[in-house]
Amino acid sequence: MASVTARVIICILALLNFVFVFITGADFVSFISFRAIYNNITGESTICQDSVPWSFALRDSSVIKSLVVDVGLLAIFIVQHSLLAWAPVKQACQSVLGVLNRAMYCFTTALALQILMQYWQPVTEAPCLWSVRDAPWNTWFPLLCSTLHFICWAIIFSILLVFDYPELLGIKQVYYECHGMGDPLALKSPRAQRLFAHLRHPVCVELAVVLWLLPALSLDRLLLAGSLSAYLALAHSLDTQDCAYLSVQLHSKLQLFSLPQGEAAQDNYIHKQD
Repeated sequence: MASVTARVIICILALLNFVFVFITGADFVSFISFRAIYNNITGESTICQDSVPWSFALRDSSVIKSLVVDVGLLAIFIVQHSLLAWAPVKQACQSVLGVLNRAMYCFTTALALQILMQYWQPVTEAPCLWSVRDAPWNTWFPLLCSTLHFICWAIIFSILLVFDYPELLGIKQVYYECHGMGDPLALKSPRAQRLFAHLRHPVCVELAVVLWLLPALSLDRLLLAGSLSAYLALAHSLDTQDCAYLSVQLHSKLQLFSLPQGEAAQDNYIHKQD
């Protein structure tokens, strides 16, 4: 009876974590894309002060205070995201949390993002690094940015689904544990496990686009985009073996479209074993 109760509690915690991470993801899309572009189109809030010279803005105490707070928030997220992925810490958490280890990692990541988004300090007293305000581009360029942001987020969500979204959030681990099927990652091929270990963030290009492509780039947005872009670039270590594996998998998937349904299913099963 205790085992059944424990499984129910684990499932509830995993589902609550899924809801929290999903809500945080939606908030992050709004924070990165919607708010910045919407404010630029409507002009409801001041993004920057182009009339203020940089020499004066960088000595302004309010600007420095906002930047210090933002750097601290970024440090919280980066430390959390890296420390819990460090092998000794990861093994220690695994020994304590067991099957909930991945869910805990996603929960703390979402919590760090929520703290960052809630307490982020816009720098409105400094000039913009660029600002598209001349007609007709002050109308068309924000629309272009909105379209490209939508496409990039659609690609990001598609890639997350391809990379096994339930496993990334720790739900699949709980499901397999409750059914006595072991660790789902252990059932993947060694080359797939190697790829997942090296490619922690499979959406670097798309995230770079949504971070940098804006009608106006304020000083705090430069800090955010620069820090996250550098972190994304340093967080994975793909090599020639990983690229070769990705090439083989892509080629096999493309071949499925040219095969009859029965042969396609058989061929897909064979490649899963690889």
